[in-house]
Amino acid sequence: MTLPLLTRRHFIAASGTAAAALPFAPGMAHAAGGTVRVRAPVDIQTLDPAFTYTNYESNLNRALLLQLIAWTTHMSWDWEKDAAAMIEQVDPTHVKFALRDDIGWNNGFGPVTAEDVKFSFERIIDPGLASPYSADWAALDRIEVTGEREGVIVMKQPFAPLWLSTLPGISGFILCKKAVEALPGARVETEMPAVAGPYKVKEWLPKQKMTIVPNESFTMGKAAYDEMVFYPVDDDRVAELAFEAGEYDYCAVSVSSVPALREKRPEGSILLECAALDYYWLGMNTEHANFQDRRVRQAVQYAVDVPAVLEAAFFGVVERATGFQTKGSMGYRERNIVAERDVEKAKALMAEAGVEGFKATITLVNTSLFTSMAQVIQANLAEIGIEVEILPYDSGTFWNLGLESEGETYKDLQMFLHQYTGLPDPNFQTQWFVPEQVGVWNWERWNSPEYKALNEQQLSEFDEAKRGAIVQKMQDLMEESGAYLFLTNSLNPVLYRDTLSPCVLPSGNNLYFPGFKPA
Repeated sequence: MTLPLLTRRHFIAASGTAAAALPFAPGMAHAAGGTVRVRAPVDIQTLDPAFTYTNYESNLNRALLLQLIAWTTHMSWDWEKDAAAMIEQVDPTHVKFALRDDIGWNNGFGPVTAEDVKFSFERIIDPGLASPYSADWAALDRIEVTGEREGVIVMKQPFAPLWLSTLPGISGFILCKKAVEALPGARVETEMPAVAGPYKVKEWLPKQKMTIVPNESFTMGKAAYDEMVFYPVDDDRVAELAFEAGEYDYCAVSVSSVPALREKRPEGSILLECAALDYYWLGMNTEHANFQDRRVRQAVQYAVDVPAVLEAAFFGVVERATGFQTKGSMGYRERNIVAERDVEKAKALMAEAGVEGFKATITLVNTSLFTSMAQVIQANLAEIGIEVEILPYDSGTFWNLGLESEGETYKDLQMFLHQYTGLPDPNFQTQWFVPEQVGVWNWERWNSPEYKALNEQQLSEFDEAKRGAIVQKMQDLMEESGAYLFLTNSLNPVLYRDTLSPCVLPSGNNLYFPGFKPA
């Protein structure tokens, strides 16, 4: 049985010039040779899919691990079978699968089995593990193992995101059960104990580089490169200068550089502009004394000149966001509730709250882009009596600040600039703001039972119009809370050498490294 709304989708959201890159697929053999050098936006913190912090970590895992199905085609969200020889939705709550019989783990851990699939998927929803990605498998009941390489995914209810973001996304990676269970706490840290993908890690030098090399146990083809080397660089401008100096073959660049790069690029390079599924916003901690009153938070929303923020940071290249859903995607809102700046309205809200002014902080990753945004916000809020101190952090430190598991720094957060990455299915965006994510990814500490109920409702709604309306209402609730000021969805532009044929998914920052090959 095939369910129309659960079959694979083709989402193309990109512009620019690039040669089509063929995926690295079963039976495709490339002669290994040479090195490709990639700028990574951050360093890794973990390789455990259940605790992934960044897209870069997920991109690495696409080279190290397999999935039942995977996004493997250039500039498309189309999926293909990966570890699965067969996969079929037999009814609304059952998906049968059979694994390929030629895939196995390195380091002597034997074949990839259905038990590995069961372990990998069920651990995501294990309350004892407390994975922040548990919502990816919110409707999972169990995995039934029916043979060494065969099984059935059993859902408690029909689950709309399954084929669009769960199976081919972060939570669809297959881990080696024996290898991971032997680790302390059965958690992967920065070293993957067994890989089944085309590459394995040769060396990781924290804050310097990560080197992956072909996995000698991989039998589905040959890796295209002898080495892929990743260099973590937080600042886009620093990375761009390094690319111009010939240090990288592939480099994400700042949106602010796009106008100049359209006019003139480094010799022998290609500019690819991807319509991002990212979303940037200014968040406010609803539990901090300065921002407990919704009227104060709403005053901030009215006081900030969003077009000026975007002009300063992105040089007018991007449009203002109306939520976490991008234009053309399911649940996109046509406009914000607070659509224009209104300083007098902001002052009136402050007065209504009985607040004349106060000192506050805005926390951010220490890059020129976020600093530029913060400086405009700082000037805007000074007009309504809020004196803002800008607190920049390196990316590794920043991403721990709102986590209760890392101490009590979350209590000191007041305002912060955030960027999250999206995927084609809206569930990947909605899940971070439910009450269960307070102290994890919900840094605003916003607790809305209505939002939670709507989120549960959209998960099993297969009518796209109805589901889209639910997702729109959820974004309305976020904005009405005052805790969120949506800024932009941005672009994800990259430069790469014309000697390279990369495999880039439509958002631009999701990459399929096994598909990178010489042009």
